[in-house]
Parts: sequence; structure tokens; C-alpha cells
Amino acid sequence: MSGGHGGGMGGHRGGRRTRDTNPDLKPQKPQTIGNLLGDVLKQAGVSERVEQAQIIPEWASLVGPQIAAVTAPQSITSDGTLFVGVTTNAWMNELSLLEPELLKSLNAKDGRAPVKRIRWLLRR
Repeated sequence: MSGGHGGGMGGHRGGRRTRDTNPDLKPQKPQTIGNLLGDVLKQAGVSERVEQAQIIPEWASLVGPQIAAVTAPQSITSDGTLFVGVTTNAWMNELSLLEPELLKSLNAKDGRAPVKRIRWLLRR
């Protein structure tokens, strides 16, 4: 049996010789999984959405401990609507009044798709 497969002696060593002698294939430095994933997400056109979704794990640092204690961000839509669960109706009313200030804080990071509105949902 011939054809370059198998572990026979001599000759071809798993395709390395062809790659080493092909001037079109330049050796590349290894990349981290994070960098590769970032490149794939950019090519797929979803890196902006992933960056926008970072608001959810950053919520407490963006709104402060008092608001974070009575809220839980749930999701964000591609059009910039952030859905946030709230513990009580009283807090929901208060947060609705604070929404312009909260939006400024949430949108302070450059390069992130903006949050355009917040939908407050009563948690049950």
C-alpha cells in the first residue's frame, strides 16, 4: 500500500517536508484560544454583541452595590434594550427615575454598542 499514509520507513514524514518547502505557507506564531476566538467572532460579525453583553457580568461595578443588591440583569437585545429584574415595585419606580443616569454609566465604555433603554421587570 502506498500513498503517503501509514507509518512505513523512509520517504515522506507526515507532510512536513511539503510544508517546509512551500514558499506560500509561512510559519505562524502560536495564538491563544482567546485571540483566535476573538478573530472568529469578528469574522462572524458578533464581536460587537459579545462586547455589549459584557454589561451583564459588569453590572454591579457599573451601577454600584446598592442598586446591584436589588436588581439582576437578565439579557440585552441587539437593538440595545437591557432587561433587568427588580425586587420590588418601589425600586422599579425609583430605578425608572434614575434610568438616564444609569444609561450614562452603562454607556461610558468606548467601542461598546450602546444600551438605549432599560426594561425593568418585577422578579417574583
